[in-house]
Amino acid sequence: MTRCPVNPTAILLRKNEDSTKRMSWTALPFAALVMLLPILALRLSAQALAPAPGVQLIDLTPQPGYFTEPSIAVNPRNPQQVVAAFQDNAHISYSFDAGRHWQAASGIAPPNYRVSGDVSVTYDNKGHAILCYIAFDRLGTTNYWAHNATRNGIFVRRSLDGGQTWEADHIPVAEQPTEPGIPFEDKPYIVADEGDDPYAGNLYVGWTRWTIEDSQMFFSRSTDGGKTWSKPIEIDHHRGLPRDDNGADEGFEGVVGPDGTLYAVWADGDHILLTISHDGGATFDAPRSIVDTAPIMFKVEDVDRSNGFPQIAIDPRGGGSGGRLVVAWSDYRNGGVDVFCSVSEDHGQTWSPAVRVNSDPLHDGADHFFQWMTVDPKSGAVYLVFYDRRGDPSNRQSILTLARSTDGARTFSNYAWTEQPFDARDAFIGDYTGIAAFNDRVYGTWTEERPGPANDKPWSHHSVVRVGVADFASAAPPKP
Repeated sequence: MTRCPVNPTAILLRKNEDSTKRMSWTALPFAALVMLLPILALRLSAQALAPAPGVQLIDLTPQPGYFTEPSIAVNPRNPQQVVAAFQDNAHISYSFDAGRHWQAASGIAPPNYRVSGDVSVTYDNKGHAILCYIAFDRLGTTNYWAHNATRNGIFVRRSLDGGQTWEADHIPVAEQPTEPGIPFEDKPYIVADEGDDPYAGNLYVGWTRWTIEDSQMFFSRSTDGGKTWSKPIEIDHHRGLPRDDNGADEGFEGVVGPDGTLYAVWADGDHILLTISHDGGATFDAPRSIVDTAPIMFKVEDVDRSNGFPQIAIDPRGGGSGGRLVVAWSDYRNGGVDVFCSVSEDHGQTWSPAVRVNSDPLHDGADHFFQWMTVDPKSGAVYLVFYDRRGDPSNRQSILTLARSTDGARTFSNYAWTEQPFDARDAFIGDYTGIAAFNDRVYGTWTEERPGPANDKPWSHHSVVRVGVADFASAAPPKP
């Protein structure tokens, strides 16, 4: 959700209240410090992650501002082309040299709406870059978005040259005029069929439709490269609660197998639901719960909002239908927030017990959140990026960690993608991060909050969007 500024007085009061609850280390008795030393040593040793190989870090927004919720994609037909999207408003940066250098594209934000965001980006089977976003003039009631909603919609914009230039007009997927009782269209995610199957070239968008009474999962498809879109259909079997919180239907994400099968997941209460389309998005199987979770929305200290929305990915190398499916999410079943994966070896029929992705000790009190996942289509390696607080005993400072599995998401190695921790300062840095990989060259994108001036207000925003590059292919030893 693209957020409007929060109440600064409320933040100031909360920060003052928090400061009275935190005790200075110097005020602790010597015996208490001695008892704490093993715990601190454990946390510090857990922080000592090996750096990801071939690390590059690039700021897409050199001047800090109100930038959040990025997405990233690599062109499988030309892996030198990478495109990243972020808000506010909708922005695009592109690289034509595999992420080494980046330039900003122009003319992305829609001129006929005040706000645009909740971006996602993909490449289709022709190498066209496709951006999806929401646009609106004013939000409704906080978290109860359909209450007092004004005109809003979901749109796509296309680049026919891989991300450098973009068509002047955006294309509506679903659009609501300003009328009493309209819904609010929110959190879309775009998926492309990049293969050679009967539905190759199809584009799919799923999203949450908020109404006064409930939340619904909606879906639309394009069979002509994004130029036109089908009438939206509801694909949930159980409508969620009407507030942007636990119990809502939200967090759509999807993946297409090599035979054209579309797998889609989202969160519904304490469950991750899966639905499957075998006919290019025309019809869907009844959604069913595949993973039980702790609540998917949760409070993380010093962050305005946080969640563990699910992702789904597939290893396309397992024959005509593809190999294993992997679902990732985060929740606090262990007290602290952890990142998890579950695997299906039978195309979604059965799923393995949850595997913990972050490698720090269980119950150490560190939170790991805003994960995003991809499976490399060439190597089959599973990659995740997430914010990681294992190195800070106060559970406030975050680095970005890259997790990698080469055994089908059974075990994970964790690498430091960044080494300098940052304090989010109660900023809005979610709901999304992004990751993409091709031939074990990995691209992640996320938001970091930067310190402001000494006399800065606590609610001021100084965030930047960054891209991290890691190259496991160049780090691998040569084959004998």
